[in-house]
Amino acid sequence: MNRTLVRRALLALTAIGVLGAAFELATEQHWKSIEQLIPWGALALLGIAVLLMLVKDSPRLVAAVRLIALAVLVASAFGVYAHIAANYDAGPLDQRYAATWDALPTLTRWWYALTKAVGPAPPLAPGMLGQSALMLLLATLIGRGPTPTDAPEVLRLEVPGSR
Repeated sequence: MNRTLVRRALLALTAIGVLGAAFELATEQHWKSIEQLIPWGALALLGIAVLLMLVKDSPRLVAAVRLIALAVLVASAFGVYAHIAANYDAGPLDQRYAATWDALPTLTRWWYALTKAVGPAPPLAPGMLGQSALMLLLATLIGRGPTPTDAPEVLRLEVPGSR
């Protein structure tokens, strides 16, 4: 399979992820605090990186795009943690658990926060941002041009006695 095709497909999936995340953030009006602007910045960086990868290919650019992808991965991990922590903090306010929250085992409380059984914050949303960053990172690992199997055969090795 052609490397360029795979690279462009990964870049297209990254772009789709960026647009989907932007739509989700916009519908949730995710801009009410400085902390809520972090994913917007990460999406802007990913979008710029995708465009740069489509327009130009140089080792310095690829290195910069990899740094961007890693920075967005860190932001994504922070977002997952922040969402789970917000859900955890909302546990005592949940009418189902208000009277028993403090008596629940710690692991159970964190599980409820992770699975959004309590709290309003979806931990999967920032995880999707991380998925887009990973696809971009994978796209940087695939060089342009044909794969070795697509290249013309220059040298054929023959094993003695194989005829």
